[in-house]
Amino acid sequence: MSVATAQPTNISETHVWPEEGATRIPDWVYTSQEIYELEVERIFRGKTWNYVALEVEIPNPGDFKRSHVGPISVLVTRCKDGSIAVVENRCAHRGAEFCRVHRGNTPHLVCPYHQWTYDLNGTLIGVPFRRGSDKQGGMPSTFRTEDHGLRKLKVATRGGTIFASFAQDIESLEDYIGPEVLEDFDATFDGRKLRVIGYYTHSVPANWKMYVENLKDPYHATLLHSYLVTFGLMVAGNRSKMARDAVGRHGSMASAKPEKLNLDSEKKAELRQFKSSMQLNDGRVVEYIKEMNSPWSAAFETIWPTLIVQKELNTLGMRHVVPHGPNEFIIQWTLFGYDDDTEEMVRHRLRQANLIGPAGLIGLEDHEVLKWVQTSVRKPDTRAGVVEMGAAADGVTTTMLTEGAIRSMYRHWREVMGV
Repeated sequence: MSVATAQPTNISETHVWPEEGATRIPDWVYTSQEIYELEVERIFRGKTWNYVALEVEIPNPGDFKRSHVGPISVLVTRCKDGSIAVVENRCAHRGAEFCRVHRGNTPHLVCPYHQWTYDLNGTLIGVPFRRGSDKQGGMPSTFRTEDHGLRKLKVATRGGTIFASFAQDIESLEDYIGPEVLEDFDATFDGRKLRVIGYYTHSVPANWKMYVENLKDPYHATLLHSYLVTFGLMVAGNRSKMARDAVGRHGSMASAKPEKLNLDSEKKAELRQFKSSMQLNDGRVVEYIKEMNSPWSAAFETIWPTLIVQKELNTLGMRHVVPHGPNEFIIQWTLFGYDDDTEEMVRHRLRQANLIGPAGLIGLEDHEVLKWVQTSVRKPDTRAGVVEMGAAADGVTTTMLTEGAIRSMYRHWREVMGV
């Protein structure tokens, strides 16, 4: 008679964090299907505010945008009374993801499978043949449409941005983000009406958290990107700030471009990507026009779990990370400006948009390196990454030589995940 082997009862038994603690990140964080599925439940369906759209994308009653909370498809709608609703893109009948277009306008939401119809707030308003036909078939007399609406998410807005949460008892958006990060967030979303000027969408064969880490990692920015270093956009020695909220989940990485770049021979030796021979045919690509109440020419807010607010010179954007399993994610980029921008400013923003995006002068290097890391961590020889830079300074710092924001993020992640 065989004896059954006792099975682990929780995630902390199957996935053990390295004994070094916060300065190590084990490979299975990025590759485990079990971990990914738990993230969907505890993070994306849990107490998080998730960016879903800009208000300017749904200005009129009946407007909608297809978006995501983590990997979960949702619809952001402008209701007839002007209010904003966010509902899960899953028919209450048979579970079909019924909306397949990016944006549009409609008087109501209809699932093509069996024509179940909902109002823009997700309430079920129509079921074909509910009473049957010729006194045959139909729903039972106990069927109540009010019990079968789309799942509704809680909604919050700030400065023209829209966030949603599956948790109805979550703290306010302002308390969630915290004053440390709201300062830079509000400098961009200062009450001026926004104007969308373009979209990018592409995939990266890596874990979604790697991209969030990347925007909490000023250390790499001074070393990987020739463009940033050579033209002084983000260099060790620039006036800088690394801030995070009290919980450690959000962050703000900011830098001020100097009027003239001065690098001594010692720094140039450290910055191997500095290319003194690299010249610009059009200097406007790195020209910064001050337009907001902020000392920073570059500022990136990471709003946990999947939003990066981008300000690189005068190109502004929302980077929305959509996980697609543990080994791939999609980035949905929304480039924007302000409604009162001159056409010359719009052209300037579009010109500088070539710095980022799927084939940007800076962005493509991040995407390629993340692919290399994911390829390595998927191999059977499981190890752990080292994040010790700036270990003595885990609060708000003025140095770019730190990985403190990454450590803080994983402290929070471990608490939520129970690892």
